[in-house]
Amino acid sequence: MDKAVMSHLLSEHATPMYLFDGDALQQRVSYLRSKLPQGVGLCYAIKANPFLAGYLSPLVERLELCSPGEYRICEEQNLPTSQFVVSGVYKTPDFIQNILPYSPAIFTVESMEQFHLLHRTAQESGSPVALLLRLTSGNQFGLEQEEITSILTQYQNDPLLHFKGIQYFSGTQKTSLKRLARELTKVDEFLQALEALLGHPMEELEFGPGFPVGYYVDDTFQEGEFLDEFAQLLQNMTFSGTITLELGRSLVAHCGTYFTQVVDLKRNHKQNYAIVDGGIHQLVYYGQSMAMKLPPIRHITKHSPGNEEPWNICGSLCTINDILVKQLPLPSLHIGDVLAFERAGAYCMTEGISLFLSRDLPAILYRHPDGTVDELRPHLETYPLNTPNQKK
Repeated sequence: MDKAVMSHLLSEHATPMYLFDGDALQQRVSYLRSKLPQGVGLCYAIKANPFLAGYLSPLVERLELCSPGEYRICEEQNLPTSQFVVSGVYKTPDFIQNILPYSPAIFTVESMEQFHLLHRTAQESGSPVALLLRLTSGNQFGLEQEEITSILTQYQNDPLLHFKGIQYFSGTQKTSLKRLARELTKVDEFLQALEALLGHPMEELEFGPGFPVGYYVDDTFQEGEFLDEFAQLLQNMTFSGTITLELGRSLVAHCGTYFTQVVDLKRNHKQNYAIVDGGIHQLVYYGQSMAMKLPPIRHITKHSPGNEEPWNICGSLCTINDILVKQLPLPSLHIGDVLAFERAGAYCMTEGISLFLSRDLPAILYRHPDGTVDELRPHLETYPLNTPNQKK
């Protein structure tokens, strides 16, 4: 997206705001599919950016929802429930009882307690349920291999339970192909053991590879080579069923830009400081520690370039931690200039401490490939959420 387009949007919409680029989003999905083996499906974990669920629904096979709220977000947009994978380490009984009898969604199983809840609800409603049994990677998520084996041994012939396969996910920003190879080997061997036990292969593996995103200017990650080697790892597996990759960050990070305007300039103790109308409550980069790394930033200004100077870009929160970037070299900076932080399409709009100091939530825009713009959310006041109920 060029600066002329950005300047036009800024003339019509106030900062701070997020802009998601539909053309970049579609290109991203196409690029990933071009790198992966034919037949490998994509599942979008909407926790990365729930505002893009409706735009990604036609482009991917699945949508992963990890809470009742995420389910309602997709339901209110009339997205096909046949795409839904209802996941999450805590599934409330009321939620499961309310949706399972009426939804063709797939449900993950994170514990024996969850399995019994899903089984009991299926029995009480007479509704069949499709299940993905999550294999733990050694944390609070998922089941042990022995528990999965026990469930399948006891319940494989239950007419209400459709065991679709295994789900496995172990983290994010994984740059080590050796680690991914170990994980895929572990899961592949377990799937072969289950096939020997059941007499037939499982239908599906949903695997979370945690593809990394290069967030910073000095990142040396070579994504093309990485994806080529990962694709070969998939092709080397013995498992013959369908493979679906659960992705979030990798799908949407590159399509988002966060715009924030310079509202004050000062010089303290020989350091240049720019105060912007946004801050760390609205911009979160994975791995950013006290603003020591430099993300890609565009400087949008109506002024002529001057002498380049280093600037510390600070947000509008009353905390010394609200620093977006340190020592950013800029050819002059003026009040009213806008800084556009790129690669902000994943997590930023939901993961920040957005209620801190009761500042307004930013507007959220989506630009279609044809140039038309949807306002997905206007600026919203947050102070009502932090205001106590008054006794009468």
